[in-house]
Amino acid sequence: MAAHPLFDLSGKLALVTGATHGLGMSIAMGLASAGAKVLISGHSSQEKIQAALEVYEARGYSVGGYLFDVCDESQVNDTVASIEADVGTIDILINNAGIIKRSPLLDTPLSDWEAVIKTDLTGVFTMTKPVARRMVQRSGGKIINICSMMSELGRDSVGAYAAAKGGLKMLTRNMATEWARYNIQVNGIGPGYFATAQTAPLRVAGNPFNEFILNRTPAGRWGDPADLQGAAIFLASKASDFVSGQILYVDGGILATIGKPLNE
Repeated sequence: MAAHPLFDLSGKLALVTGATHGLGMSIAMGLASAGAKVLISGHSSQEKIQAALEVYEARGYSVGGYLFDVCDESQVNDTVASIEADVGTIDILINNAGIIKRSPLLDTPLSDWEAVIKTDLTGVFTMTKPVARRMVQRSGGKIINICSMMSELGRDSVGAYAAAKGGLKMLTRNMATEWARYNIQVNGIGPGYFATAQTAPLRVAGNPFNEFILNRTPAGRWGDPADLQGAAIFLASKASDFVSGQILYVDGGILATIGKPLNE
């Protein structure tokens, strides 16, 4: 059976920032599986981008890669101009690039605070402006900001990250408010706790945090990175043409519940 045409991304060009690994890579693969031509970005090295492109190719996806820093307005503007001139118009932008620095607020250096805010919040603003400007001119586009459960909840030792992701939720809604009249839909995805290389040390039997997540999540498991693909395809496709300013939490139900009773 053919895929429903509302979810078909054939002929669309998607740029996914920070998609050299982890959840960003899974989202990019999901868009590619729905027919989109996908470009990814990274900022650390060309070698890391090349290694990522080889992973995509091994999975059967032909993906392009760009090296730039989303926090550098000049680099962003130059890269977007190059993509639009050499590859085509960016129809879908996924703002996934981000960092986290863990420390109690009283112990957080100002430099760490500013680095997280600059990447996770200001970087989205910097990255989106030149893309959205062109979407306005064309009267259409999809923008998806990768938020977090920390857009809604606090947690020890992630104050800067929570501040940035809370701000990103409201930036998403303001982008939606200003650009909906131009047929641009701006939404967010808020991942829960996922099984990635970064969380592998935590996901072992007997680890208190692993037990906490399994008990706190109504689905009773960590998310699989592929669980994000459906949400990304929906928000990137015609199926969401009247959906804007929303944050879709893909969290196994964590935000829906206060948790299990202590005696259960």
